[in-house]
Amino acid sequence: MSRPETIRLGVIADTHGLFDPAIEAHFAGVTGIIHAGDIGDRGVIERLNKIAPVVAVSGNVDEYEKSGFPRHVTIRRGGMKIAVRHVLYEKGKLTQEAQAWLNRERPAVCVFGHSHRPTIEQHGPTILFNPGSAGPKRFSLPRGIGMLILQKEKAVPRFIPLKDKTSRHHEPSSTKRSKKSG
Repeated sequence: MSRPETIRLGVIADTHGLFDPAIEAHFAGVTGIIHAGDIGDRGVIERLNKIAPVVAVSGNVDEYEKSGFPRHVTIRRGGMKIAVRHVLYEKGKLTQEAQAWLNRERPAVCVFGHSHRPTIEQHGPTILFNPGSAGPKRFSLPRGIGMLILQKEKAVPRFIPLKDKTSRHHEPSSTKRSKKSG
């Protein structure tokens, strides 16, 4: 059974309930989409699923398992192991839990979110890839999504910038979860 020559995966994180319509054009033709948590509204996943099948993990905004999505998942695409979790770093350092998980899983790529900071780093044999935040602009960080291109057992991550502002009327129309204060 032969594998496709090139696999394109859309990568997104930290949507915080916002679906930017620009995502549809950027992700057109992808094989699948990876959402690395802080979804914020299930309607975001429903909209992404209309583009391509979605693999998603939960984040702190999603109250982790209460969202119905796991905290982390490992998938195989194009013969490569791809690990996905929301929190990999806290206060600029790889957490001990994340380090142990990466050592156990030994993925070719680990997609993560949480920091809203676009990142591509090498950690031992693993490429660490955070596409940044696709949700409302926060802090001084740029908004963005990513593309993970898998070619002949080589993974090539790249950033795709999004405009700082998008119309709020493009948010998913499903029922919003109420936010708990604090």
